Amino acid sequence: MTHSVELLLDERTEATIRDMWRVLDDAGIPSAAAVRSSTNRPHVTLLAAGRIAPAVDDELAELTDRLPIRCVIGAPLVFGTGRFTLTRMVVASAQLLALHADVYARCLPHLSAEPFPHSAPGQWVPHVTLGRRLMSVQVGEALGAREVTVPELFGQVVGLRRWDGDQRAEYLMTS
Repeated sequence: MTHSVELLLDERTEATIRDMWRVLDDAGIPSAAAVRSSTNRPHVTLLAAGRIAPAVDDELAELTDRLPIRCVIGAPLVFGTGRFTLTRMVVASAQLLALHADVYARCLPHLSAEPFPHSAPGQWVPHVTLGRRLMSVQVGEALGAREVTVPELFGQVVGLRRWDGDQRAEYLMTS
């Protein structure tokens, strides 16, 4: 399973994203609301890989003193072909890009294989996922929902976690 390091959002921003999930789910459009886990929450993935060793946690915890960081949740963004992933873009501020590069560098020695290419500095597209495996008609329906396409959201990144997909467990970083 995939392991990742993720940024967590402030309560208000998280609640707004969860509302978007609910709107999609209520309309019968695949959304992240369908994941019934206590650890399922809106997040921004910084790095993903086949495995990230827990030994990285102390190094990642050192970065929490940079939080909170203001963030802007921007326009809808669609990834894929055939089956699509619907997201909201996170504007790549200088602070977020610097944090991403530092997390990436600190994680490299703790990976069992190469990180996923889309995690690399210069290739990373920060976003919050709304739904996966949408058909093209569902993308159109989703983009027609006012709640999903609200103007920019101004919030904060307030937390950092490591996700262990094998154990289906999250590890919150604290300084």
